[in-house]
Amino acid sequence: MNSKELRLIEELKIRQGDTWRVLKIMSEFVQGFDALSHIGPAITFFGSSRLTQESRYYKEAYRTAFMLGELGFHIVTGGGPGIMEAANRGGKDAGTLSVGLNIQIPTEQIPNPYQNLSLNFDYFFVRKVMLLRYSTAYVIFPGGFGTLDELFEALTLIQTGKSPRFPIILYGSEYWKGLINFMHGTMALYGTINSTDMDLLSICDSPEEVVSLVLDEMQRLHVKLKEEDPFNPMVERLGAILERAGYVS
Repeated sequence: MNSKELRLIEELKIRQGDTWRVLKIMSEFVQGFDALSHIGPAITFFGSSRLTQESRYYKEAYRTAFMLGELGFHIVTGGGPGIMEAANRGGKDAGTLSVGLNIQIPTEQIPNPYQNLSLNFDYFFVRKVMLLRYSTAYVIFPGGFGTLDELFEALTLIQTGKSPRFPIILYGSEYWKGLINFMHGTMALYGTINSTDMDLLSICDSPEEVVSLVLDEMQRLHVKLKEEDPFNPMVERLGAILERAGYVS
């Protein structure tokens, strides 16, 4: 077999591999859409897998998820340890749906035990779509590269109009102040973002602040949906949550 024929065989192998990869990606999307289409209103929690139960942020993520879960919000996380475990644990203890979207990487190989709906993904980008697609607000606790990736993905989708606006809440002003200062003092100064883009972010330092901010935003969403799409099942679900919180009669 000459070199040209060998090269052709290798190219065919690559193409066949890509074809099967596309089918695997499609199957993960179908699995996620099918399993998650009924959830909501849901809050997605992001944050480090490396923070332990002794961490202040672990405890506050648990309390935040518990308070939101008691009101009737479903809780969605990446399914791993750390902040994700804390949020799933808070949601499960509150009696709400606690969703974990797991992926196989060295620091998150074992799903945390506090999920009552658990999905597994091989592809980061599919998992990311699912983390963003079905939530009405994002609470972002201190985290590393993965957390920053998810934060800027959400910001980009809203900034470019590819996604409706929703609350993006950074938890822990002490942790996030360096990033905020960089965005204000460098990115906006150089014109790589507009200063008004910073309005897409909110900063909270207590579970109570998060809950209050989420409820205020959900009340506005409820009014909008009642006017624009009154038969949307989310209208009834949001109404029940707001009534439970004392926001509507």
